[in-house]
Amino acid sequence: QVQLVESGGGLVQAGGSLRLSCVASGLTFSSYAMGWFRQAPGKEREFVAGIRWSGGSTFSADSVKGRFTISRDNAKNTVYMQMNSLKPEDTAVYYCAARRSSNYYTQDYPYDYWGQGAQVTVSS
Repeated sequence: QVQLVESGGGLVQAGGSLRLSCVASGLTFSSYAMGWFRQAPGKEREFVAGIRWSGGSTFSADSVKGRFTISRDNAKNTVYMQMNSLKPEDTAVYYCAARRSSNYYTQDYPYDYWGQGAQVTVSS
């Protein structure tokens, strides 16, 4: 049974930082590209960042570029997202997703597995 479990969300003031973690189990983690998505109230889910299965290449959405960094540790079956200089508009539920492929996708439909989500709230 595949599980993706996010942690590290919470309430932070604007300008602050958080680090999200997503621990995977029940799959060969190094065979999966990983992505982070988010969904704010009343909005569609959107791509935030992706990382190849080897970790050698990453990509971030323009809205978070320079502020958020995705990384992974295949030995720990974990993908991270360091979020700095947080803004109120970053408030959303953040989801990690796994796709059995070398490369990530910026659309959500190719992903095979999803976590339950972690709430991030940024106050002004």
